[in-house]
Amino acid sequence: MKPQVAILMGSDSDAGELKPCGEVLREFGVPFEAKVLSAHRTPKETARYVEAAKKKGIQVLICAAGGAAHLAGVVAAHTELPVIGIPIHTNAFKGVDSLLATIQMPAGTPVATVAVGPGGVRNAALLAIRILALRDKKLEQALIRFKEKNKKKVLSKKVDL
Repeated sequence: MKPQVAILMGSDSDAGELKPCGEVLREFGVPFEAKVLSAHRTPKETARYVEAAKKKGIQVLICAAGGAAHLAGVVAAHTELPVIGIPIHTNAFKGVDSLLATIQMPAGTPVATVAVGPGGVRNAALLAIRILALRDKKLEQALIRFKEKNKKKVLSKKVDL
């Protein structure tokens, strides 16, 4: 199947942190591809990939980067497709630098930004699925079942204080 989502990362060292993103997409049966592209080290290749993404069937781009975290912004500048930015936790500033770089987009270049850490990685995949579900009823039903399962999980918790 043609990929509907592309997961782009600024470095191969981000791959381990992004595994849950792929797991969520697989759980919902959403085909995706993952690629290492850098806003700074491979700018021309990044632009070429993004500009060709829609023709390949890609409908949502998820971009993860740490440090300067300009990947999502560069990608958004080269496409009309939805872009979701995942700020990667860095040792120097615990991901705050990545978060600020990802959310500080100028008007006209939107990037949806999720949280730093594992929750944000999973939410990036879930947000991509929600976008795809706007045109895919089976995916919409899968999301409804997923939310119901999460609700039951929360309501089944017993706490003794």
